[in-house]
Amino acid sequence: MARKTITTQVAIMGAGPAGLMLSHLLYKAGIESTVIEVRSREEIAATVRAGILEHGSVNLLVDSGVSDRVLRDGDEHQGIELRFNGESHHIDFSDLVGESVYLYAQTEVFKDLAERRELDGGDVRYSCSNTQASEFAGRPVVQFTDSEGQEFELQADFLVGADGSRSHCRFQVPEADRKWYFHEYPFAWFGILTEAPKSSKELIYANSEHGFALISQRSDDVQRMYFQCDPKENVGEWDDDRIWAEFRRRVNGNGFELKEGPVIDKMVLPFRSFVHAPMRHGNLFLAGDAAHTVPPTGAKGLNLALNDVKVLFEGLDNYFKSGSTSLLDSYSDRALERVWKAQHFSYWMTTMLHHVPGADEFGRARQLGELNSVISSRHGRAYLAEAYTGWPSK
Repeated sequence: MARKTITTQVAIMGAGPAGLMLSHLLYKAGIESTVIEVRSREEIAATVRAGILEHGSVNLLVDSGVSDRVLRDGDEHQGIELRFNGESHHIDFSDLVGESVYLYAQTEVFKDLAERRELDGGDVRYSCSNTQASEFAGRPVVQFTDSEGQEFELQADFLVGADGSRSHCRFQVPEADRKWYFHEYPFAWFGILTEAPKSSKELIYANSEHGFALISQRSDDVQRMYFQCDPKENVGEWDDDRIWAEFRRRVNGNGFELKEGPVIDKMVLPFRSFVHAPMRHGNLFLAGDAAHTVPPTGAKGLNLALNDVKVLFEGLDNYFKSGSTSLLDSYSDRALERVWKAQHFSYWMTTMLHHVPGADEFGRARQLGELNSVISSRHGRAYLAEAYTGWPSK
């Protein structure tokens, strides 16, 4: 079967929320795009990921016409609870910064975007293989084989690598033209899904001498929860009784008790901080997890990805309408400014809330002093609220 040559204005590798959102925004502006994805649509839809959306992400979904389902089915949260020394302290986002967040799973964001692209006749090709990208100094070329075995050569004006933390596009940037920043954490999260009612209306971030725990929600009947563990922890060694005993000693106390139920899924989630700089190489642009990852403590991963494509879309739209490259030229700097703010916030939340293996008594006492400093100061609470709900876009 002979290879077919096709053309588009913007080629996008990756059909996760970042890639599909960019394709949607380009479509609304009358700009052609083709999305290439190695996974099937069903596989992406079944991938469990974070679910906190900043107010800017919610506005982007609604205002761009993707869906208003987030407002109907999502759960608006006006704050979070910081819990330490057995006591809870409410961080009131609405009072502190006049904003809120929505609990709305990334799988639902993907479903909304995939359905919107399908309804609009978007060129999204799932289950591709043998992908290879090149020619970033000129007109980018992507070679791939589609789900039916047909080989293609896709030629585009620009290529966007939105292909996740195992990005192919990231590795096409020569080592001499990139810098990678890494930070490994000595712990992971043991995550569960449980058939139980909600233990709290809002998320609980718990610091204890036994380690961190996060009490989140998913629906009225199914909840998602996490506790800090060793990255090499074996989930097969944890039955329901042992899991709930671990949660109790980290969260329960002073009249508060978790609502428990059967554990229907469990996993270990290691995490790290990573930044690829710059986020542009010639006519290749990186977005989302292809360019950066953050620990989940700050709820920033999906929100950063959506902000990346919003900024990138502005540059592409300006170029195709006026021929100016000014916004494209500033894309990496604009995106990275927010990325590094989010990296700091995520690192701060992670180190403030997690037990660091090998920490001495001074380290533990200092950590509690930091938590007390945050909750006792309106300015401290306001910083947390502003960072958690999302900084204004520039």
